[in-house]
Amino acid sequence: MTQPLSGIRVLDFSTLLPGPLASLMLAEAGAEVIKVERPGGEDMRRFGPFVNGESVPFASLNGGKICIEADLKDAAARGRLTPLIESADILIEQFRPGVMERLGLGYDALRAINPRLIYCSITGFGQDGPRCGEAGHDINYQALTGLLSLSPGTPAAPNPPPSLAADIGGGSLPAMINILLALRQRDLTGEGTRLDIAMTDAMFTFAWLALAEGVGATRHAGPHEQQLAGGSPRYQLYATRDDRFLAVGALEQKFWSAFCEAIGLPQALREDARDPQATTTAIAGIIRARESSHWRSVLESLDCCATVVRSLDEALADPHFRARGALAYRASCGERTIPQTAVPVAPQFRRDAATPRAVTALRREYKVR
Repeated sequence: MTQPLSGIRVLDFSTLLPGPLASLMLAEAGAEVIKVERPGGEDMRRFGPFVNGESVPFASLNGGKICIEADLKDAAARGRLTPLIESADILIEQFRPGVMERLGLGYDALRAINPRLIYCSITGFGQDGPRCGEAGHDINYQALTGLLSLSPGTPAAPNPPPSLAADIGGGSLPAMINILLALRQRDLTGEGTRLDIAMTDAMFTFAWLALAEGVGATRHAGPHEQQLAGGSPRYQLYATRDDRFLAVGALEQKFWSAFCEAIGLPQALREDARDPQATTTAIAGIIRARESSHWRSVLESLDCCATVVRSLDEALADPHFRARGALAYRASCGERTIPQTAVPVAPQFRRDAATPRAVTALRREYKVR
């Protein structure tokens, strides 16, 4: 099968999650990815758990890539990368602004060598602006953009976000989207380009509804006030008697009516716009009175957007996700195979799922074919 990115070469200088996940998606679509790591390998190689000394998180993100090590502070080591730079279609880097320039590997320098190069920089705050040099991680990017303020938990029980929205939704996915757009533009113009991916930029995309609602109000929503972040009884988490949770997303009236009827909510409280908090409190009491198994049997068969929160183990055993093959792709780690990180690339564009992606040993050089 000819994959859509067959013949495309990627040089990946990135570490940890945002860049490596982007290059994994490119590799799954057929690109040759050459991962350039510092001597001894990047930090993710030291993240546990380990299988026969190999990092499971590293293998799940980097199986199938060609891994080489290079001391970028050494001119001779950088010189050995020149043939790869000349032949590359895409470069991904994740250093703070100015670092690649100081190493002689900035966009302008490499464009002179390879004008068709698509040069993608992923940072927290972008290549310019007052914060561009600041350090940060996912939780900081969500905090500074106001996204985390919509559902931070309570002072007694702060709630760190469970999903890495900035790393993946602000870094990996925008990088992938814009790299593909740049490839198409290069088809039309013959020229490469510089991509400036700031993880914080996309956090405002995630807050789109709160921002839109704020336009027509005197202020933007505060903690737990926005409709989809705790401000509505129709879109809420409710604790069950066995200390599990029921996730309710009954926004549309038909789902809301079916949900209210099934749990026996008093008629006066079903008009939730009158007193949302009173409705929420009443539902919380009703749901808390019964086990999660009861609510699963009563509500999930109604198809009213009310589901018991599953553990990861339960989700992995769900026949639907097994049938969809969300985690069917494998990577080799030590003597075992492990699930590869799930990527949103359509199966018809991907490699054969039956062959695990191996993590290659670090090498000093890679000869261009």
